[in-house]
Amino acid sequence: MEDNTGKWPGVSPCHQSPEQLHVIHGRAERALVGRLLGSPGRSGDTTRNRSVHAAPQIHWSGSVTAKVRAGNEVMPVSEQDTLARHHERIRRRGVNRIVYWPVRAFVQPALLLYFRVRRAGRHHIPAGRVILAANHRSFLDPFVIGICIRRPIYFVAKSEIFHNRLVGWLLNCLGAFPVRRGESDEESMATALALLARGEAVVIFPEGTRRRTGPLQEPKRGVGRLALESGAPVVPIAVAGTERARRGWRIRPVRVNIRCGRPLSYPRIESPSPLLATEVTARIWPCVDLQWAWLGGPMRAEAEPKEQEAESFAA
Repeated sequence: MEDNTGKWPGVSPCHQSPEQLHVIHGRAERALVGRLLGSPGRSGDTTRNRSVHAAPQIHWSGSVTAKVRAGNEVMPVSEQDTLARHHERIRRRGVNRIVYWPVRAFVQPALLLYFRVRRAGRHHIPAGRVILAANHRSFLDPFVIGICIRRPIYFVAKSEIFHNRLVGWLLNCLGAFPVRRGESDEESMATALALLARGEAVVIFPEGTRRRTGPLQEPKRGVGRLALESGAPVVPIAVAGTERARRGWRIRPVRVNIRCGRPLSYPRIESPSPLLATEVTARIWPCVDLQWAWLGGPMRAEAEPKEQEAESFAA
């Protein structure tokens, strides 16, 4: 058996009670957070962690819905199967190119002209696998983000939309896959990981739901988990103006601005803990907030005292 003594600060040989092991695990985990995130650019710090690997080749042969939904009596089995089929189609085939490219050929110039879309920082989006982390103001967001690059993007949409078979099929053909809001959706995470392993671009909205007015909401930790499990770079994106487009069933011609920041990279972790995923999310979201501020979006009130304190310190 390998001797792990001395690998982590404060870790002693493994002849301790479960309570002691739990405490020591927490200390070691915080040390890992500090190593991975506290000193970016250092080499050698993460090589000793056995859970850090190169990007894997993921092959999906089935659905994980049965495991995720086991014991949940809220959703009927038929709806589970419907969502599972959408996930499986996206994993195996990607977008339906017969549908996607004609729709894009019509929608892209229409969006650019009707909404007078301004796209800044598109050169920051790298080729290959990438996570596009953006704020969420309108149902138009994934479509205006999609015209920032010349290849298909994949994005999550609330599972309720897929209850309509025609709408669900069309969105699935255009790159959407369902996510169950308000819970940890392992099926959606598995689909996103499969797409990233294939070199695709995946849009994720860390806020978890749309917020049409006011400053950005606090993010969920899913984006941090996805970045760590996939090892893909994360591009922070802010979208402004789409929240003013819809009034009832009418879509008004308002100006839409998009700003893309520089990509953020994190080491790949096979099974990141909630603590580590939260820490990574806490480093991604301020970059989205920064792009939002550049577009003139309203900021949270608690940011003002920090700015005043920084100005007084500088003076």
